[in-house]
Amino acid sequence: MKNFSWGHGVVIALLAFIIFILSMMFLFPNGQKNSEMVTDNYYEEELKYQDVIDAKKKADDLQEKPVYSQDTKGIKITFPKEYNNSNTTVKFVLNRTDDQNLDIKKSVQLDAGQSFTIPAQVLKMGNYTLRLSWTKDKTDYRMDYDVIWK
Repeated sequence: MKNFSWGHGVVIALLAFIIFILSMMFLFPNGQKNSEMVTDNYYEEELKYQDVIDAKKKADDLQEKPVYSQDTKGIKITFPKEYNNSNTTVKFVLNRTDDQNLDIKKSVQLDAGQSFTIPAQVLKMGNYTLRLSWTKDKTDYRMDYDVIWK
């Protein structure tokens, strides 16, 4: 039997480290999750973010805010009853946090009940960020909601 020297110890420590790193790569599934940027035009949108901050502040200052609810038909966004939808454009973006292929972006018209519905057929189970923005009388408003669709 050979004598155990410091060189043998270095080789064993190096091999143990390599095995540890490889086990971290193959045994933990977090490394295989889809991590995408939220938007392709990140830098251009970052420069316009002050407009978003202003729109959110104006929406926070409203007495009555739009609310959302979920049922089997989908996600329903309801504006206050006294809200007059003339001179108003409403847009929403439903960002899927783990897969941008499931994102939904649309402009909509409010119905007679001052609401609109995102149908359940276009939604997949998971977490979404609902970004609701509307313009009324040349004033921009924006509200963000975290939505879990089950």
